[in-house]
Amino acid sequence: MLRGTLVRVTAEQPTAPAAPSAAPPAAPPAAPPAALPARALDTTPEHPWPVRLLSSKIADYVAKMAPVWVEGQIVQLNRRPGAGMAFLTLRDTDADMSLPVSAYARVLDAVAMPLTEGSHVVVHAKPTFWTKRGTLQLQADDLRAVGVGELLARIEHLKRVLAAEGLFDVARKVPLPFLPGVVGLICGRESKAEHDVVVNAQARWPQVRFEIREVAVQGVGAVPQVSAAIAELDADPRVEVIVVARGGGAVEDLLPFSNEALVRAAAACRTPLVSAIGHETDTPLLDLVADYRASTPTDAAKRIVPDVTEERSRLVQARTRIRSAVVHLLGREQAGLDAARSRPVLAAPESMVEARERDVRQRSEAGRRSLDSWLARATGQNQQLAAQLRALSPAATLDRGYAVVQRADGAVVRDPAEVAPGEALRIRVARGEIRATVAAPR
Repeated sequence: MLRGTLVRVTAEQPTAPAAPSAAPPAAPPAAPPAALPARALDTTPEHPWPVRLLSSKIADYVAKMAPVWVEGQIVQLNRRPGAGMAFLTLRDTDADMSLPVSAYARVLDAVAMPLTEGSHVVVHAKPTFWTKRGTLQLQADDLRAVGVGELLARIEHLKRVLAAEGLFDVARKVPLPFLPGVVGLICGRESKAEHDVVVNAQARWPQVRFEIREVAVQGVGAVPQVSAAIAELDADPRVEVIVVARGGGAVEDLLPFSNEALVRAAAACRTPLVSAIGHETDTPLLDLVADYRASTPTDAAKRIVPDVTEERSRLVQARTRIRSAVVHLLGREQAGLDAARSRPVLAAPESMVEARERDVRQRSEAGRRSLDSWLARATGQNQQLAAQLRALSPAATLDRGYAVVQRADGAVVRDPAEVAPGEALRIRVARGEIRATVAAPR
C-alpha cells in the first residue's frame, strides 16, 4: 500500500475590489438585477450562475467534508524553506490517479524516516477547494511513512488471499513452447535485463525474434505500464511466450511486481508467461502466478529457447544411437539367418526327403514281405481246407463213379418210387450233368 503526505491548505479568499480614486459621474438609477437561481437545477441559459457563485458553493460543500486518512506514494516533493511549506503529489499505487497535497514543513520534519519521491505514506488531510484557481487540494496535518516490514506483511496477506483464489495453482500453469518464433519481452528502458535476455537467447538460437516493450519497472508507473504491456503482447497472435524481466534491486524497487493489479493482469494472460524478476532469492508474487519462474533474466533466456549447439549434439547422438541400434538389429538377424542356413536341413534340403524316402521304401518292403507271408500262410491253409473239403465233398464220391439223381426241382431221388414215368430227371456225375426221362415200367 502506498501512503502520501498530507498538508493542510486553506482556501484562498477573494480579494475585495479596490476603492475608486474618484467618484464616477452621477448616472440614472439602473434596474435592479434579476434574482439568481437558488439551486443548480433552477439555472437556465437565460439565468445562469456566475463562476464566483459556483466556486463558492463548491468550496462550501468541500469544507463540510471531514478529514480523512489517505494512502499513496509520493511522486513529486517540493519543499519551500522560505515559505515553511511543502507541496507534494500523492499517487495511487494501482491506478493512474493522484491528488496534490500541501503541508507545513514541520509536519514533514516530524516523520521519523526521511521522505523522498517514491516513499509510501499515509496522510491525515482535510480537502480544500481553491476558488480562485478552481482546484482541489489536500491540506495535511499528519504524515506517517509505511516501513518495509509493513509492506512485506501486506504482501504476505495478499499472497494468502490470491492463493485461496487459486491463482497460484499448478493446474493453471501452461507449458512453454519448445521453440517460439516470437518472444514478447517486457523490461526497463535500455536495461541490463533486456541485454541478458536478448543476447543469451540469440546466442542459443539466432533465429528467435523479439517484440520488446520498454516500460517503467519501478516507481508509480511500473504497475500500469507493465500491465498494459502484458495485455498488448497477449493480444498479439505472433507472440508465443512473454517474458517479464528486471534486474535486482532493493525490496522497495520490486514492490510493483507484488501489486495485486499486476498479479491479476498476469493471471489473466493466456500466453505462457515467464517471470524473471530480481535475483534468485527475490520472490515477488508475479513469480508465483507466472507459468515459469526464472531465477534471473539469463535463466529466462535459457528456458524460453533451446541451445542450437546442444540440440545439434543431441541430434548427432540420436542418429548415432539409431544407427547403432539398426546395425545391432541387422547383425543379430544376420547371425540368426546364418545359423539357420548352417543347419543340415537347409545345407542339404534333399537329405530330409531322402531319409523319408528310405523310410517309405523300408516300410513298403516290410509291408510287401508281411503281405506275401500272410498270403502264403493263407494259401496253404486254403489248400488244406480245400483238400479236406474235397475229401468230404460228394464230388469225391462222384469221382469214384457214383451219380446223384435229382428231380427237376432239385430234390435228390433216393427211391424209384419217388418218380413217375415220363418225369424229367437230372443225373449229376463227376464230370457234368445228364438229362434223363423216367421210362414206363415194362
